[in-house]
Amino acid sequence: MTETKTEFKLKNPPEDGISRVTFGPHSSQFLLVSSWDKKVRLYDIVANTNRCTYSHAQPVLDCVFQDPIHVWSGGLDQILKCYDINAGTEIAVGSHDSAIKCVCHSNEYNIICSGSWDSTVKIWDSRVKDCTGSYAQADKVYTMSLAGEKLVVGTAGRHVWIWDIRMMTVAPQKRESSLKYQTRCISCFPNRSGYVLSSIEGRVAVEYLDTSPEAHKKKYAFKCHRIKENGVENIYPVNAISFHKKYNTFATGGSDGFVNIWDGYNKKRLCQFHRYPTSIASLSFAADGSVLAIASSYMYEDEEIPRDLPEDAIYIRYVSDQETKPK
Repeated sequence: MTETKTEFKLKNPPEDGISRVTFGPHSSQFLLVSSWDKKVRLYDIVANTNRCTYSHAQPVLDCVFQDPIHVWSGGLDQILKCYDINAGTEIAVGSHDSAIKCVCHSNEYNIICSGSWDSTVKIWDSRVKDCTGSYAQADKVYTMSLAGEKLVVGTAGRHVWIWDIRMMTVAPQKRESSLKYQTRCISCFPNRSGYVLSSIEGRVAVEYLDTSPEAHKKKYAFKCHRIKENGVENIYPVNAISFHKKYNTFATGGSDGFVNIWDGYNKKRLCQFHRYPTSIASLSFAADGSVLAIASSYMYEDEEIPRDLPEDAIYIRYVSDQETKPK
């Protein structure tokens, strides 16, 4: 695939499936990447270098920045780690009883949330690195997203529970996914009005946190990441969602290898990029919305694994207002 002024590949990518790409809270330069090769890497995308790497005992399923210096990660070894980039030191902060699938951070409340296949969410004080509580969920945690004080948790069985992280002892608002098939990803609108949920069956839902009948009427779902090939419609999982913080538009990435950008309020697709070599496993807009990191990484969706697997790659794409701003 040819490199252009607007897009290039990172050098020294992970050596196995990429589970997450995520930019720092105020950065369009530093990208954190977790992988099935048991490593977490920090890339400087401006210099196109791998700045540092640390390891887990098993594949890493998620990672997140707390601040420019401290990052957190979890995966199949069930251990939640915090790594200090400047000192090059790591702390095993705590653990779950099964794999840690999701890790997210709230700067406002100084907490890290970890979601696990043990069907719990644990809350950790990011300042003292201590667990402040463990909360039972409907089923295995697949995806989580924070919107201010609201924590939206998507689990197996199509459950969506909405918690208030200030009062985790209060029962959550319990919803069911409006999509018929397994939830793959949830991401909250930066303006905190609602969330976008995707499924394994080429479909995305836009939901609102307000429980009033008026807000309920505004929710909708649409089909995407479907391709007609030889007269047959192939339907692909929608694996990744990332929001543009300024415009509240969002990108979706699917196992069809495509990235689309959507205006959720006006129900429009703003653009579609070229097809990438394989499944889009993760996406991340930088905080200023100028850059989109795209993980192209085969996710073993096929019954028969292709002989020539495309390499795992991270594409850095500089995006324009024309591609990301509501029209």
